[in-house]
Amino acid sequence: MDMWKYFAVTHADHTIMNPISVTKTLETVELLRLEENGHVLDIACGKAEFLCLAAERYKVKGTGVDASPFTSAKAKENVKARGLAGRIEILHMDGAKYEPNEAECYSMASCIGGSWVYGGHKGTLEALSRMTQPGGLVLVGEPFWKMEPDGEYLEKTGYVLEQQGSHIGNVKTGEELGLAFLYSAVSSKDDWDRYEGLQWQAAERYASSHPDDPDVEELLKKVHCSRDAYLRWGRECLGWALYLFRKP
Repeated sequence: MDMWKYFAVTHADHTIMNPISVTKTLETVELLRLEENGHVLDIACGKAEFLCLAAERYKVKGTGVDASPFTSAKAKENVKARGLAGRIEILHMDGAKYEPNEAECYSMASCIGGSWVYGGHKGTLEALSRMTQPGGLVLVGEPFWKMEPDGEYLEKTGYVLEQQGSHIGNVKTGEELGLAFLYSAVSSKDDWDRYEGLQWQAAERYASSHPDDPDVEELLKKVHCSRDAYLRWGRECLGWALYLFRKP
């Protein structure tokens, strides 16, 4: 099954395609204190909800980049519906290949839950920092281990133990790159339950309404495996947070 189709189906009911609540996202937006006429970049922007919230709160422009043809289309629809088409541009492309016209041109660069684009947390912070102006903000969303995961959980999900570190480790990685750590918003179990549960519901609904889709069998197999791994292990061992840094 095409990866982008899988995420489009399972995240059909998500406005924010990460395990963080809208409330915590709004609280983080309030803390950004972006200056008027700034320009914000969001890599792996999903449906562009974060960009829309930032543009609605501040008089800034935005650029969103996403590799999925499905979510890129949804992002454009969201931007247009919010009356922000003149201020937010959505680009359908691989975020790793995106290069701004000028270095250090963004007042904030973010990548919320898409660090795979740059090969991990450190690579993401390095890439975003290069595109952020001095004194600007770098915002990432990243998982972390709350406790050492069971080996069977890693096997079931395909996660690698070294793929992510601890909560404080995510902070220290930014500080070691010279970034000043400002704030973090950590997902609760309720946040996680909603994020995961909406995927299960969306997949079952899609399977029921598309019985002739040849991808349905694989879709349900993957979702059920992910669901069982989350309920048995992931809910206790896997965390996720937004991390806000300032570039010197």
